[in-house]
Amino acid sequence: MPADTRPLAIALMGPTASGKTAAAIELAQAHGGEIVSVDSALVYRGLDIGAAKPDMAERAGIAHHLLDLRDPWQAYSAAEFASDAAAAVRGIVARGKLPILAGGTGLYFRALLQGLSPMPEADAAIRAQISAEADTDGWPALHAQLARIDPVAAKRIHATDPQRIQRALEVHRLTGKPISYWQARPGLARLPARVLKLVLAPAERAVLHRRIETRFDLMLAQGFLDEVRRLRALPRMTEVENPLDLPAIRAVGYRQAWQFLDGQGSAAEFRDRGIFATRQLAKRQLTWLRGELDARWFDPAGDMPRLREAVSLFLAR
Repeated sequence: MPADTRPLAIALMGPTASGKTAAAIELAQAHGGEIVSVDSALVYRGLDIGAAKPDMAERAGIAHHLLDLRDPWQAYSAAEFASDAAAAVRGIVARGKLPILAGGTGLYFRALLQGLSPMPEADAAIRAQISAEADTDGWPALHAQLARIDPVAAKRIHATDPQRIQRALEVHRLTGKPISYWQARPGLARLPARVLKLVLAPAERAVLHRRIETRFDLMLAQGFLDEVRRLRALPRMTEVENPLDLPAIRAVGYRQAWQFLDGQGSAAEFRDRGIFATRQLAKRQLTWLRGELDARWFDPAGDMPRLREAVSLFLAR
């Protein structure tokens, strides 16, 4: 059997607030790596505090890729991510560095590492129609609608995940075929690399919940609401008819902050909603991660020595 000459890469995955940023920076420093963000919020300019984007001090001395690619009123697809990330990895390898893919957006990881099925382009009119239906009937009702037309997708998509429900219904209305049909078709090629998949996640759910709460309070102390006020004041944002439909503003925390600044609820209720939404995101991320059967799991509280050893052994092959 011929030797596998594909370049090596590390995929550091995990739920929100699990410590991926610090771990990725440590691995990059130890092994001459560059970090490729695999996070659907970090691609947006201005989403910094609420998205836990690495600041300039954290980035010092280590190249970070796929941050601040779009303005918050612009769209950015998984296909665009896969293309941009593959180009970033090729550049990192050409420089003799180690690509470290770090983040928690499962769709992005899947698009890059497994290839992406061919899909129709987004349709603004149909998306607006679906959003209007959600305003009237609620997302659970639309999830039930999805279950009738595509039970395979509905089983995989949670009833509290409006972005994926909307996309699945949009694809069906555009093509007459369920999104699961398109996802089963061969599509873009996967990343040509040997990838070590690592999951960083607390073993106890209660620990992750405490980390989420602590981080959300830190974001508030750092000026998260002022950040959202600045986003709301951008001239282009003021021209958007339904800003809550934008992928950037649908990001966890931002949607709740936007609604609070619109006058919905008290500050305490906003905090509770933001923490709850972040916990729900972490739950969805963990569900997806359990399907990554070739990934190795590590608890950030006590397993970092084992994680470091796993990386060293992989790179020494």
